[in-house]
Amino acid sequence: MGAGHDHGHAHHGGTATAAYRGRLRIALSITLTVMVVEIVGGIMADSLALIADATHMATDALGLGMALLAIQFAGRPATENRTFGYARAEILAALANCLLLLGVGGYVLFEAIQRFITPAETAGGLTIAFGVVGLVANMISLSLLMRGQQDSLNVRGAFLEVMADALGSLAVIVAAVLILTTGWQAADPIASLVIGLMIVPRTVKLLRETLNVLLESAPKNVDMAEVRSHILALPGVEDVHDLHAWTITSGMPVLSAHVVVSTETLNAIGNEKMLHELQGCLGDHFDVEHCTFQLEPIGHAEHEAKLCH
Repeated sequence: MGAGHDHGHAHHGGTATAAYRGRLRIALSITLTVMVVEIVGGIMADSLALIADATHMATDALGLGMALLAIQFAGRPATENRTFGYARAEILAALANCLLLLGVGGYVLFEAIQRFITPAETAGGLTIAFGVVGLVANMISLSLLMRGQQDSLNVRGAFLEVMADALGSLAVIVAAVLILTTGWQAADPIASLVIGLMIVPRTVKLLRETLNVLLESAPKNVDMAEVRSHILALPGVEDVHDLHAWTITSGMPVLSAHVVVSTETLNAIGNEKMLHELQGCLGDHFDVEHCTFQLEPIGHAEHEAKLCH
């Protein structure tokens, strides 16, 4: 016998990312505009750091576009063949964002090393002007995505990309000031190295979280040992096995369990009452979108397939 227990925005209004569709669109528009401005500025000032930041913004724009596309797919209704719909599209978009970020981080690091080998003259004044434009725009995008990055891996990927852009713009400005005041041209490739080194560690962290979802690891805010102890603490519960928890997409955790209940308890309170108590137990202590329980009498587990244990 199974039962579902729902609470949380993901089930009632689409996935967690869907609530931030409008903000993602605004961030995408800002990113595309600044990308074009910085490419023009980088060519005019011959600034590798500015071009590197613009290149990163190009991947951000692609990542934001994929996030929006994933929201569109994730909003499609479930079917008999795809029982959870296309909710995982958002996680796949987050994975694609990670690969893009790693690629652009490696490219920036490579180009910075090349600039050390073959130095170039960078116009500090122009670089400062275009860097300030990029920094202001990135700060606006960050404010739009700040809240959403706590709820969605997809939005967090976009947020980290924009944050790296903002820090990159700051590095561009600092390098340009040094070039303008001291004539130290090495500041430009050094700023590029800083940008690349800022991108990679954050991306690896996001990649690890994304892979955990794809590998169906337990949600990070759900302690499985604590879940087990809560279930076993209910009166009449003798054992729990086949306890699984995983995440379909950000904001949509799922849990299932086989709960062994004494015959006396089931006779006294009934299956429905027992299910309500299990749902209340997990609903009060853990943020799980869907809970499915199979109630079993003592000894039933011996008749289940070995793969179920």
